Amino acid sequence: MASDEEPEDTLAPGQVIDGFRLEERLHQGGMAWLWSVTRVEPSSGDDMPLIMKVPRILGGKEPASIVGFEVEQMILPALHGPHVPRFVARGDFTQQPYIVMERIPGVSLRPRLDHAPLPLYEIADTGARVAAALHELHRQHLVHLDVKPSNIMFRADGTAVLVDFGLSRHDKLPDLLEEEFSLPSSEKMVGTGPYMSPEQVQFVRNDPRSDLFALGVMLYHFTTGQRPFGAPTSVRGLRRRLYADPVPPRALRRDCPPWLQEIILKCLEVEPSRRYQSGAQLALDLQDPTQVTLTARAERQRPGGALKAAGRWLRALRTEGRVDRDAPALGIASQVMKSPIIVAAVDIDHAEPALLEQLREAVRRIVVAEPGARLACVSVMRAARIAMDERVDESGQSRHVKQLVGLRHWARPLGKALALGEGRLTFHVLEAPEVAAAIVEFAASNQVDHIVMGARGNSALRRYLGSVSSQVVAQADCSVTVVRT
Repeated sequence: MASDEEPEDTLAPGQVIDGFRLEERLHQGGMAWLWSVTRVEPSSGDDMPLIMKVPRILGGKEPASIVGFEVEQMILPALHGPHVPRFVARGDFTQQPYIVMERIPGVSLRPRLDHAPLPLYEIADTGARVAAALHELHRQHLVHLDVKPSNIMFRADGTAVLVDFGLSRHDKLPDLLEEEFSLPSSEKMVGTGPYMSPEQVQFVRNDPRSDLFALGVMLYHFTTGQRPFGAPTSVRGLRRRLYADPVPPRALRRDCPPWLQEIILKCLEVEPSRRYQSGAQLALDLQDPTQVTLTARAERQRPGGALKAAGRWLRALRTEGRVDRDAPALGIASQVMKSPIIVAAVDIDHAEPALLEQLREAVRRIVVAEPGARLACVSVMRAARIAMDERVDESGQSRHVKQLVGLRHWARPLGKALALGEGRLTFHVLEAPEVAAAIVEFAASNQVDHIVMGARGNSALRRYLGSVSSQVVAQADCSVTVVRT
């Protein structure tokens, strides 16, 4: 039988593996080593720093770690974009297993736990960036299933990057770890205890809302300095989160605002259907706390009572091992697309009443077709590039407040007709010199799925300069519907 140290003895600085030279061992974890590597024959124009991940094969004692490494080898090449390290190469188990990928500079988010409680602005900003990254991965058919500070890094521009996909599930690839979750024993419970969602404890691996639960655990820890469910190591300890509420953050930190407690406790709901339904919707609230709809969660001072816990416990027994009924057969990407963000871009000051009415009807039809949609009503107030803006109108009223009131007045019939519930209707007045650019930037930063806007009548000048709607259509990465009278 191979010894636990056998892989360590076979790797050394200067060694070349499939054209990659080992330079320095950066980290030794429980499941793998990380080495900085360089290409023996670098290609022109490719100076990206590289890292090699090599599994620790502990004499066959950890088969789950071997399977997990195979999962990561399979999944990482299928992912793309700024929220994941760029895949470079891999080696199979017949010779030397490894993964070579882009090296993300800096350290993970893990050291920030040692400084918790953190400032409120940092908690919200970090949470929004991670939520945006998760949303993009969910759209790529992936649930990470091991979201925790040590698996989160940041690029120089602040973009969150998820690493370590050994426990992940990808819709389009075989789930090699499924057998590891077939028996309810501590040996088969694969995951990081403090961050596992209730459905993961029940062996459900296809729900993207599991990642949002884990992010809620992180936000709780950053806010209070404590873990909401401790650090259980047994199945019995893990199962407590199926029925027990955490202590509300405001009971542990006096300056925790109601909006932040609302967000955190919504992430930590036992039932996935009561959480945020997409990372984009969570990020939108974290970026604009003034729009968070406060419920009884925001004022809670103590966990739920014994009767509530008993009801959840009975429900957990009935649903053991069953996929959430809200998403019985949907793929991961399809689940998040059930909850799109739709922007209604409204020109409160200049649009004719007939156009405003037609725009409202178009928005109504689109939202009716998307029962899980969130509607963000947006108006842009032009701001001068250099000169000081006039913050009030001729009558002394705040232009911003006046715009917001007009936006709410326009949307009031929609709210009644659509019965938009908790947090599904928000209002945003943007200030910018260029209206089209402001709308496009808002859509990009909030991962908006659909923009609906009006367009005024044609004229030679508008055709020459380019209308706001045509600029949005040309520049936006999402769907755009333009309404005319």
